Amino acid sequence: MKPILIVPSYKKGRGGGHLARCAALAEELRSLGRETRLYAPNTQDTPLATPEGGFAFIVLDCFRTSLADFLTWRRLAPVVGIDEGGSCRNCADFLIDLLPNLERTPPNVRDPGLLRFPANRRPAWEEPRIREAAQSGRAPLRVLITFGAEDSAGLSVPAAAALAAKNGLEVAVVFGALNRIALPEMQERKDALRKKNVIVLEYVPNLSERLAEYDLVVTHFGLTAFESLYARVPVLLASPTAYHEKLARNAGFFTVGRGKKGVRRLKKLELAGEPLAALRRQCREIAERYGVENAASSAEPSTDGSAGKSLAHALNSVAIHAADCPVCGDGLERFSPALARFHDRTYRACPVCGITYMSRSSPPPIEYAKDYFFDFYKKQYGKTYIEDFPNLAQVGRKRLSHIVSVMKALTACPADRGKPQLLDIGCAYGPFLSAAREAGFAPTGIEAAEDAVSYVTHELGMPCFQGCFPPPHDNAPFSDGQFDVISLWYVIEHFENVGAALTAINRLLKKGGVLAFSTPSYEGVSARGARATFLEKSPPDHYTVWSPSKTRGVLGKFGFELKKIVITGHHPERFPFLGKFVIGKNGVQQGAAYHALLAASRLFGLGDTFEAYAVKM
Repeated sequence: MKPILIVPSYKKGRGGGHLARCAALAEELRSLGRETRLYAPNTQDTPLATPEGGFAFIVLDCFRTSLADFLTWRRLAPVVGIDEGGSCRNCADFLIDLLPNLERTPPNVRDPGLLRFPANRRPAWEEPRIREAAQSGRAPLRVLITFGAEDSAGLSVPAAAALAAKNGLEVAVVFGALNRIALPEMQERKDALRKKNVIVLEYVPNLSERLAEYDLVVTHFGLTAFESLYARVPVLLASPTAYHEKLARNAGFFTVGRGKKGVRRLKKLELAGEPLAALRRQCREIAERYGVENAASSAEPSTDGSAGKSLAHALNSVAIHAADCPVCGDGLERFSPALARFHDRTYRACPVCGITYMSRSSPPPIEYAKDYFFDFYKKQYGKTYIEDFPNLAQVGRKRLSHIVSVMKALTACPADRGKPQLLDIGCAYGPFLSAAREAGFAPTGIEAAEDAVSYVTHELGMPCFQGCFPPPHDNAPFSDGQFDVISLWYVIEHFENVGAALTAINRLLKKGGVLAFSTPSYEGVSARGARATFLEKSPPDHYTVWSPSKTRGVLGKFGFELKKIVITGHHPERFPFLGKFVIGKNGVQQGAAYHALLAASRLFGLGDTFEAYAVKM
C-alpha cells in the first residue's frame, strides 16, 4: 500500500495547531500500520523524496492553501483537504471539514466527531461546585487563556491583564512554544503578570487533557475551542484576524471581537452568575449542534485498525480512484472545481474535454456477479435480467437497425465480406448477441460475470470470454482490426479509465467499423432539473456521466467520427413542477399532459439516456 504524505501549515502567523494536529495524525496512522510521512520544509532547496510508486494521496492541513501550493502537491498525488478555507478548497479530490467554516461549497465529509477529543471531560455542563461558587462568590472561577503555540496577534498578555483586574477569578495563561515576542521582553511581561497573581504556564503538553480543570477557556476559533466544548467547559473567544472573527460568529460563539482592542473588553464583562450560565448554555447548544456533545473521545489512538472513530481511521480507509479525467488523463493546469461532493465520491467537469467524471474515496460497493443481474436488477426494474430477456432483445433489434444504417452508408464495409464480426462488451446474458445473430452478424461477447458467460456459451451457443475490458495485451483473446462492430450498452460509464477502453476499441475495429454505445445523459430532464440530486443518485460505479453535446469531441480524440445520436429514456413524469400532473394513483397516466411533455422531451432532446453511433476514421 502506498504511503500517505501529510502537509501541515508551516508558514508564520498560522500558529502551531495545524502542525500539532498533523503530527498526532501521522502518529495514529502509523499505529494503524499505515506508512505515513510528515512534511517539513527545508532551507536547502532539497527536493521532496518521493517513494517509488508515489504517494497514495497527500493530506493538506494548510488553513488556506494557495493555488501555487495546491498545484505543487496535486502534481504528485491526489489531494485530501482538511478544513480548507482557501481558493483551492473545491479543487481537492476529497474534502473533510472537522470545524465549521464560511464556505458554501459542501465537503465530502463534515464531522467534528473525527477530532481528537480529550479523555478528560466534566461529568456535566453545570457542576455543583460551579453553581455554589457562582452563588456564594467565595470560590474563585478558574480561567485558562490560550491562543495557541504562536499567538501571532499577541493576545495572551492583554487578555491576562484584563482578567487579572477582575475579582473572583483565578487566571492562568499559556505561552506557546512558538511565541515570537523577544526573550527579554517576554520575561518582563511574564513577571508583570505574576505580580498580578496570574499563573503563567510555559508550554503544556497535552493541553487538551487539562481543559476540564477550568471553569472558562478564553481562546480563538480553532481546535482548542471545540476541545473545550467536548470537555464541557464554556468558551469565550477573541479573534486574531477578521477571518477568525467571521468563523467564530458563524459557528455561534460569543466573541469579544478582534485584536488587542477586543481582549480589553474582557475587563467590562461579567463572568459570574447568570452571564456565565448564559454562556454555558450557548456553548452547550453549539456542542450539540455540531455533534461534539455526544462524540467519542479519540485521545488515545486505536491500534487494532477497526475500533474507534477518528480522522486517522477515516483517512486509512481512503483509496482515491480515478482522480484525473478518465478521458484526458490530466488537464491539471486547468484543474476544475468540484460540481458536487458526497461522502464517498466527488464529481467535476473536465475543462479540456468537457466530460463529467467521478473520483471515489473507496471502491464502489458493486460486484458484477449473478446477484447483480438478479437481485440488483430486479430492485431497479421489477424483474430479473433473464425475465427481461425478450424485451432487451427487442431493444437490441432497434439498435441494430441504427448500426446497419450507418454501415450501409459507408463504402468501407461492402456487403460481400460475409457475416460482419460484432463484439458486445459487457454482454451480460446475451440479449443483444441473440438479436445480432438473428440480423446476420457473427457475434462475440465479453463479460465479467462467470454465470453470464456460461449462459451465453452453453445456453445460447455463442462465443463469450470472461474478463474485464480491455483485456491484458499479452493475453488478449482478440486481434487488431478483427471487428466490424463493437457495442457497449450501458457499459462505457463503468470504465474507470474510459480513454484506455476507447483506445483498445479503436485498435480492435476495422477502419470504418462502427462503435455503438448507450449511457445515461447529463443533459436529460432529470439532470437539468436537479443536477446535485441526479449525481447523488448516479450509481456508485459510473465513473463518467456523458452529455450528447460533448460526445463528438470526446470520440474525436480517439479516432472516431460521430454519425448519429439517438435520445432515449423519455420520462414526462420527471419534469420539474409539471411532471406531477401526469402521475396518477397507479403510476403514470397516459393523458394529454403526459403526451405534451413527452413531445417536448423528444423535441428538445431531454431523455435521460442516449445512444451514440460512430465510425473509426
